[in-house]
Amino acid sequence: MDSSLDSWSFETPRLRAAPWPSGSHRLESQGLPSVVADLLTPAVTAPLPEPWHGPYSAARAAEWIHDRDAEGTTLLVVDRTTDEPVGLVFLHDSSDLDHPRSELRLGYLVAESRWGRGFATELVRGFVAWARSSPYLRVVAGVASNNAASRRVLEKSGFAVVSEVTGPELFYSIEV
Repeated sequence: MDSSLDSWSFETPRLRAAPWPSGSHRLESQGLPSVVADLLTPAVTAPLPEPWHGPYSAARAAEWIHDRDAEGTTLLVVDRTTDEPVGLVFLHDSSDLDHPRSELRLGYLVAESRWGRGFATELVRGFVAWARSSPYLRVVAGVASNNAASRRVLEKSGFAVVSEVTGPELFYSIEV
């Protein structure tokens, strides 16, 4: 992805998203693996790919971070008021060689302690607003077909279903 990390940052009224590890002052005292281990609770990872399931130690989180860094750009999302980590955004350029920067793949998660308070919707809407000023034409997001809450977040944020429910994952997209 773009080597200019600032270009991947955005803010909403309550949230700030920036490429890790620059998103939070908490990282200075706790370290990114510990922050990630705190975010990746069994309830948070349950609807995510199976290799992500289970408890996370700092060591497992460090491996997980390494894997995410190899796949694309990850943004750490923090509460703008408290500077506490709220979630993560995963970005992967899924464009083909003939159409560079045409499609961006989005993934996200929100800390279990923040569920039910509109943080996921605010996060995704904030990302879509950022994407509209990016060179990308479309954003695609996959979600477990049985994850009604995440499906609703995408729908409220303007995404439309682009695949039928035939397997464990459903795909949504939005033109930006």
